[in-house]
Amino acid sequence: MPDSQPQPPHSPSPSDPAGRGSLLLCGARLTDGRSVDVRLHGGRIEAVGTAGSLSPGRTSGPGGHLDLGGYLLLPAPADPHVHPDTALTADVHGPVSYDPEDVQRRATEAALLQLAHGATALRAHVRVGDVAGLGALTAVLRTRRSLRGLVELSAVAMPRVLTGVAGADGLAMLRDAVKMGADVVGGCPDLDPDPAGYVETVLEVAAEHGCPVDLHTDAADPARLARLAATAGGLRPGVAIGPCDGLGRLPAEAASRAADQLAAAGVTVVCLPQGACGTVDHPDGTAPVRLLRAAGVRLAAGSGALRDVSNPVGRGDPLEAAYLLASRHGLRPEEAYDAVSAAARSALGLPEVRVEAGFPAELVAVRGDRLAGALSLAYSRIVVHRGRVVARTSAVREYGDSTTASDLGLPRQGGAGRGRRDGRGGPDRRGDPG
Repeated sequence: MPDSQPQPPHSPSPSDPAGRGSLLLCGARLTDGRSVDVRLHGGRIEAVGTAGSLSPGRTSGPGGHLDLGGYLLLPAPADPHVHPDTALTADVHGPVSYDPEDVQRRATEAALLQLAHGATALRAHVRVGDVAGLGALTAVLRTRRSLRGLVELSAVAMPRVLTGVAGADGLAMLRDAVKMGADVVGGCPDLDPDPAGYVETVLEVAAEHGCPVDLHTDAADPARLARLAATAGGLRPGVAIGPCDGLGRLPAEAASRAADQLAAAGVTVVCLPQGACGTVDHPDGTAPVRLLRAAGVRLAAGSGALRDVSNPVGRGDPLEAAYLLASRHGLRPEEAYDAVSAAARSALGLPEVRVEAGFPAELVAVRGDRLAGALSLAYSRIVVHRGRVVARTSAVREYGDSTTASDLGLPRQGGAGRGRRDGRGGPDRRGDPG
């Protein structure tokens, strides 16, 4: 019998690729140990049942069946902190180009890289004003349109200065950015001569337009952080700040008090375990995640810089961010993955995802049978967005001519604990079925 009962038929819009038919995911493992079939239709999970219990559905066409034996099925990650306008520029000699065509090319490549990692929603922090003007934002908005149906991309407008005479142009640019289609109002108050005034201006513009707020700050000034929490408390649709690495450098009592204030205000903290972006003075720091979680702060994790001058080896991989939260900061694998999935989606204002009937079909299948193993060796992945497969990454593990690996039954990548032979007594060199 199905574990989650089939839902009534959906009526997706004709332009929605998820409306083309059903997709049956067969034999996937869930984090609770069950092996299940999952039927997707109309961009949502239509039914979940024990393995072998579900049929593909009447509207399923060719390719409507996918064997996920050996895969762990998870809610897809989201990334609340990316910088596509500067991504992939670490090797550029001279100034970074903000020509809209160059930015669009970089933003598209970066978004597809992160989609392949499993992130089906991204929040792009884009500089406006100064050298970039509104060209970088224009390019990111074009990228959003061109990738519709593959990945959800939202844009944060980031002016440099908003106060005083010098900030007049920045404020005008910020208002224009919102009119153009920026979804979120943001920036870095730490770089403004009047950080408190910067925050007040951002909150005012956000309130005028009903936009969320997402601010870059190291949170190293307890008084400034207290004012932000007091001003932001209760603002809808919400306030996020990050990377907040400065909290870890505060005295324990001050850091604990600041965490309590952020929790009471409902502010989300977005930490960057893979390395902060270049808008802070201490790019190697990470927020004190255990302290924040203990205080009840909403904690999400983003990737920050993707191979730009701030982090030339940035991967933009949410599963790596979760791995680092578990391996370096002491979170349980479930807590770490929540920071890049459920909490990250909440920070973006997106609906919750569970592998249950009725929830959005935003999923990632990773080779392995347990979450800890998936975070450790998450090479092979299948990504589902709006109910259809939008990206696949397959890894192959090969050994030398020795038969030792096969004789001992050692698994290749993704073997989920089952050794395989190639029919000649030697190591298996076949690729993953994913």
